Amino acid sequence: MKATIKWTDGRQFVTESGSGHAVVIDGNPDNGGRNTGPRPMEMVLMGLGGCTSYDVINILEKARQKVTGCVAELEAERADGTPAVFTKIHVHFVVSGVGLKEAQVKRAVELSAEKYCSASLMLVRGGVDVSHSYEIHDA
Repeated sequence: MKATIKWTDGRQFVTESGSGHAVVIDGNPDNGGRNTGPRPMEMVLMGLGGCTSYDVINILEKARQKVTGCVAELEAERADGTPAVFTKIHVHFVVSGVGLKEAQVKRAVELSAEKYCSASLMLVRGGVDVSHSYEIHDA
């Protein structure tokens, strides 16, 4: 896996993944940015959300669950000092579908958290308290 980060000006950078996708990241105006993209630590949080959501959908589809929607809502706390690392992250899934089995949704969230989500496991091993919850909506 590769990525390239190119400084443009101020505190703005254009990142490009090895697969050729680009994202602008920037700082807030108080620190020399122009607020044209997410902050780097927001990207870490979004990466975690994307990684675990991918797992949950994949697991549910393999279990033949009729999923029509999945939203992961993440809230994070950071240390007060420098470095301002994440100390706690909570991931709440809102899963919608037809006749979803709660046991299957619960198991999908657990498998992602405990076995499959590389981003989550990396953060947990780094000392971040990562927790998960879910709710199910009938579509």
